[in-house]
Amino acid sequence: MKYDEDTPAPVTESQILMPRRHDDSRRDLWSVFNRTQENLIEGGLSARAANGRRQTTPPVQGIDNGIRLNRNLWLLADGLRQLKA
Repeated sequence: MKYDEDTPAPVTESQILMPRRHDDSRRDLWSVFNRTQENLIEGGLSARAANGRRQTTPPVQGIDNGIRLNRNLWLLADGLRQLKA
């Protein structure tokens, strides 16, 4: 959603799902949604650039990118909620 599908993402799925605070470590859908949203929008995750250098992921800049990312995350979470119901 944030990174192109053609190139590998600079971060792993486990980094995106990692809670930043102990209170966010619950495994329910809403908590996973919130920490995924925070990790993608706030940035700051350690990553590898295409040339192998270490870097941190940048925060989402611009309202359009934030809205697009939030909409896609919400649709994904809603689809998972419907599968569980």
